[in-house]
Amino acid sequence: MNPQELRAWRTLIALTTRLPAALDTQLQRESGITHFEYFVMALLSEEPDHRLQLSDLAQKANASLSRLSHVVSKLERLGWAQRMPLTGRRGAQAVLTDAGYRKVSAAGPGYLECVRGLVFDGLDADQTEQLLTLGETLVAQLDKGMTRGLGRSGRPSSHLALDPTESD
Repeated sequence: MNPQELRAWRTLIALTTRLPAALDTQLQRESGITHFEYFVMALLSEEPDHRLQLSDLAQKANASLSRLSHVVSKLERLGWAQRMPLTGRRGAQAVLTDAGYRKVSAAGPGYLECVRGLVFDGLDADQTEQLLTLGETLVAQLDKGMTRGLGRSGRPSSHLALDPTESD
């Protein structure tokens, strides 16, 4: 990486490490749930009948089916979600219960205040648009790289020089 790429990379790492941790801290302190649990319940709350096939929910939540299944099991134990078999098809749906809807609704205002205070209060409209454009571009690049096998288990890793003076 050249010095500018290295600086941008380290900034991205700081953002992707610190922001989720701050959101987790806020949600756990105020609502007793993790950011991922909140996100899954929020996604379900936006769906018709508050239900979604697990594989579709995993995709929307940017999670593996295994990770999502683990969280849905926890939400089931807490009475905030339940699994329902798909009629005539393989798989299951996650359904947000009334108690789960109340939980995510109660956590929402504090969560949104935290997101605004941590991110959007420091950006003007143009910067927010730039963030959206960069985010969409980076997600598309991530998907493209993962389609090629990068960042997935079973693929041999190659040497990536983080020090711009380092060579292969």
